[in-house]
Amino acid sequence: MLVSALLMSVGINSCLCVLLFILYSILRKQPHNYEVFLPRRLVAGTSKRRRNKVARYIPSVRWIWKSWRPSEEELMASSGLDGVVFMRMITFSLKVFLFAGIIGVFVILPVNVFGDQLTQINFSDWSANSLDIFSVVNLKTRSPWLWVHFGAIYLVTAFVCCLLYLEFRYIGMKRIEHFHSSKPQPNQFTILVRNVPSSDGATVSDTVDRFFRENHSSTYLSHVVIHRTSKLRSVVDNAKKLYKKVHHKKQADPQRVKKTPMRFFSRKDTPEGHYEKVLQELEHNIRLGQAEVSSPGKEVRAAFVSFKSRYGAAMALHMPQSVNPTYWLTEPAPEPHDVHWPFFSASFMQKWLSKIVIAFACLILTALFLVPVVLVQGLTNLSALEYFFPFLTLILSMKIVSQIITGYLPSLILQTSLKIVPPIMEFLSSFQGHICHSDIQKSACNKVIWFTIWNVFFATVFSGSAFYKLSVILDPKEILFKLAVAVPAQASFFIAYVVTTGWTDTLTELFRVVPFMVSYVKRSLEPTEEEFEVPPMRYHRDTPRVLFFGLLGITYFFLAPLILPFIFLYFVLAYIIYRNQFINVYEPKYETGGMFWPMIHYTMIFSLVLMHGIAIGLFALKKMELATYLLIPLPVFTLLFNEFCRKRFMPIFTAYPAEVLTKRDREDQNDPRMGEFYDNLVSAYQDPALRPLRFSGSRNDSLTSPLLSSTSSEV
Repeated sequence: MLVSALLMSVGINSCLCVLLFILYSILRKQPHNYEVFLPRRLVAGTSKRRRNKVARYIPSVRWIWKSWRPSEEELMASSGLDGVVFMRMITFSLKVFLFAGIIGVFVILPVNVFGDQLTQINFSDWSANSLDIFSVVNLKTRSPWLWVHFGAIYLVTAFVCCLLYLEFRYIGMKRIEHFHSSKPQPNQFTILVRNVPSSDGATVSDTVDRFFRENHSSTYLSHVVIHRTSKLRSVVDNAKKLYKKVHHKKQADPQRVKKTPMRFFSRKDTPEGHYEKVLQELEHNIRLGQAEVSSPGKEVRAAFVSFKSRYGAAMALHMPQSVNPTYWLTEPAPEPHDVHWPFFSASFMQKWLSKIVIAFACLILTALFLVPVVLVQGLTNLSALEYFFPFLTLILSMKIVSQIITGYLPSLILQTSLKIVPPIMEFLSSFQGHICHSDIQKSACNKVIWFTIWNVFFATVFSGSAFYKLSVILDPKEILFKLAVAVPAQASFFIAYVVTTGWTDTLTELFRVVPFMVSYVKRSLEPTEEEFEVPPMRYHRDTPRVLFFGLLGITYFFLAPLILPFIFLYFVLAYIIYRNQFINVYEPKYETGGMFWPMIHYTMIFSLVLMHGIAIGLFALKKMELATYLLIPLPVFTLLFNEFCRKRFMPIFTAYPAEVLTKRDREDQNDPRMGEFYDNLVSAYQDPALRPLRFSGSRNDSLTSPLLSSTSSEV
């Protein structure tokens, strides 16, 4: 790839960024776009409708300042600890690449440029040079200047490890601080118990109650047995959706409802009373279904068990409950609204088979994704395109066409293909037996991270320049040497990838392209005022993306330091845009308590070890024996540092310490609101499909009484 192609790509994307920033500052002021760009402020009632119509069309950058202004404490109050962890990941990357960028641009880059391994540099026309002159490839074998790269590797590794230690410790302290400052939550007092043993003549509920009253008499409070409600839940969800639409139509325009009933019913001129009749029938059928599901024999041998104190719940969680280790299995309970109910009804065999099927599905998806990767790499090789498509020779000979095809189009195709991966991984993770939505997101996030690393990094490296040079089956003994050859050869592609995919991804996040298009289509078809929900942050979609650019920066900082300024600008854009999204767009739906940080930490450790492996292979190829031997201990020290961090900080992420739990419990003894909290805790984990529902105004039906110990109705 020539410098001219990179300059063209940078110019196009820079102009695009400026234009889109201006367009965004105008679109966000339009009242009909508040649901897309300012949903949090719209729900909170803080979005001001501008009376001056002219001001709506004047670009402004005040939103950048407003995004920059809130402190971390304010961000935690509005977006939770997960939002703080996500932003700390970006600020961590900014620190790393500011330090690495200074070393790379001002020290390593001049050393690479003035090497003479490649052809002589054309100083009169820089755009005619290849990007390889900025990489380590331009240094000769046994060049003494390679010791500069050696020293830079040690410096950056030490800096990154120090930052990782400080960040891990800081997030751990924030986790404890968040626990102390938060209100009492049901999941702090509750555990999930599985494999409840069967007893002759006793129900699951009786068995659970008797066991915990005997063994945890001083702390046991109540329990809720889980029932098989998979089929009933779909019926209830559909009924709720129908009720909300009918109810909204009545409130929006009562006269219109009388004349034009909703299209859920076949009759065109249905009287208003027909709504009540249909809803009463739905309500009656759901009540019958609830009664059937609640009958003996329909229970799952599992229950949510609540305690009077956090310490009591922790003791029951971490202590074996039976001499038979297969009975009374305990695990932490998620927040009530975070519970993923479908897989409670699945048997052990179904869960086991689902994990195997999901593993094969991920492998198949990985294999299928090689198609766009190979296509992308084919576009970077003009000679191959001319060979397979000779009729394109004339078009490809045009300079501007060749620059667009080699510099912009490959990254755009790869970016578009990657958009479908996070939803697919989330869908697959939902069938793995996770009991809460936050665990599904963490599992999907982990899958997307390694999918991206394998399919975008390794597959690109070995299907590009190394495609014709390396064997299809990689020899493990030669893997470092092959990486040392293949990775630097793909430097130009990944530089263009950062400029195109990285910058445009952040702008796509700012514009929320899909919700914006959906909102526009809905307004153009039929203006409605239906209720809308504030969207949650999709951590499994954005966290892997940010981490992958961090991996590229760490891997290429000594190979091709020209990539560092573009990666640093990417993180600057990400910092501004994601802070804006957390403040104005996303509302926390589930809280993991910062559990995404260990995943971030391990990915950064992998990036360092990968960089060390490439460096060892490179120095071996450059015949730098002493430097090669001196680099071998570096990945070992990095892995030992990772093990130290895991032993030192992971216990805080696994469970809260006893002194923290007992301190909160003592504080709660003087809180007059705890009585009401315990009353609500009794029914907090009741299955939503079994809660009493009332869609109609009729109150003379005997089925309207609660089936279980719940006194509240839910619509």
